[in-house]
Amino acid sequence: MKRGFLFYIGATAALFILLAACNQKPEQEAKPAMTQEEMIARGDYLVSTIGCDDCHTPKVMGPKGPEFDMSRRFMGYPADQELPPIDESVLPNWALFNHELTAAVGPWGVSFSANITSDETGIGTWSYEQFERAMRQGLYKGMEGSRPLLPPMPWQNFAKLSDEDLRAMFAFLKSTTPIRNVVPANIPPAAPGN
Repeated sequence: MKRGFLFYIGATAALFILLAACNQKPEQEAKPAMTQEEMIARGDYLVSTIGCDDCHTPKVMGPKGPEFDMSRRFMGYPADQELPPIDESVLPNWALFNHELTAAVGPWGVSFSANITSDETGIGTWSYEQFERAMRQGLYKGMEGSRPLLPPMPWQNFAKLSDEDLRAMFAFLKSTTPIRNVVPANIPPAAPGN
């Protein structure tokens, strides 16, 4: 009887150990870090699918409507382009865009799409920390104490990207063709009565 009881205790203990071992998750292998080339390719994919071209690349009219002008990719609002007249009567209820979607007008005033090429007039001199601050905290040029990024920049969405994705986007943008273009400063909203 004593021998049967000890066998029962031993078998039960072995069963519990076996069950506990089955419930352990296998060790996940650490993913190797991406090479610079892989980072740039991943960044290109992200920037293209997230829609950075939509606002930061001027357009040309094609057979099916506006198309990205890839010779001016990511240069933002063209510095030499005059802002068209604004019908201010629609501003209380609408936001307006210029024909290239590189300038927007709304209750915040007028905002211009930034140059995000690798040129010094773009993000060429930025550190990754500045880029991350701009994307995660919505700060102009990623500088501490600067003004907030203005609509329609959807930085709140980009704030949710992984560190790896932001680093890949930065690597890609730093690899782009530099285009010298000093984008105009934003225009604050008119004071009431003006």
